Amino acid sequence: MSPDLLTQVILPASLFVIMFGMGLSLKIMHFQAVLQAPKAVAVGLFAQMVLLPLLAFFIAILFALPTEIAVGLMIIALAPGGATSNLFTYLTKGDVSLSISLTAVVSLITPFTLPIMVVFSMLYFMGDSTSFTLPIIPTILQLFVITLLPVALGMWVLSRWERMAQKIEQALKWFSVLFLALIIVLIVLKNINQMGTFFAQAGLATLFLNVSALFMGYQLAKWTNLSQPQATSIGFEVGIQNGTLALVVAGTLIGNEAMMIPAVTYSILMFFSGGLFGYWLHKKRG
Repeated sequence: MSPDLLTQVILPASLFVIMFGMGLSLKIMHFQAVLQAPKAVAVGLFAQMVLLPLLAFFIAILFALPTEIAVGLMIIALAPGGATSNLFTYLTKGDVSLSISLTAVVSLITPFTLPIMVVFSMLYFMGDSTSFTLPIIPTILQLFVITLLPVALGMWVLSRWERMAQKIEQALKWFSVLFLALIIVLIVLKNINQMGTFFAQAGLATLFLNVSALFMGYQLAKWTNLSQPQATSIGFEVGIQNGTLALVVAGTLIGNEAMMIPAVTYSILMFFSGGLFGYWLHKKRG
């Protein structure tokens, strides 16, 4: 799974489009919602920004993952939620406004936190033996260009041409989900003879991370007496990460094919585990 046109051009360009679509769904009120529901947002941020990376760290150690796979697992855990988590929240009658607000806030924070935490992860798991580097300042700037800039552009378009923006956003919401699925299919087809090895290396760990995070976010919200819709939203925000961004960081910014493997297996498995989690929520509601 070597860096090529897919990782160097298509992935960054698609992430830009996806983040632009996210911006088309954001209004100032979504950031005001952070102030209106501070407890729910605080619980969601704590679960996603603190507990999720810690969970990935301990899973990497528990499963004794190869060093580059361990770093790849940390990358997927450090990524924000995305359109997929928002979509799952909508389909399962969660608090969509909270979901979008959490996605927006974490997406604003991630370009600054992710490069720093990935560097620490590489130092811990790989030590001085790695030939791969991730310059922090240039990476922050690159993530700014492909994440925050398109979000700002989308919000600006929404403020000027709301009706047109809403139509485009609906199309791009499905595009982001379908395009991630297409990217995964292309990677699978390109590496069809190695997929068994990929899943042997990272499949169980990413499945464990995905399922554990879904229930961790949900249960933490319930333990803090948040409503069922809020708990549903936080469960999906913590449990469904932006696989496209993780692929960009591992494959484009770092250029390490092994680090892309957890993002690939996670992105395949999350659709099934997310669907089953949604079904469980539906049965739980009766």
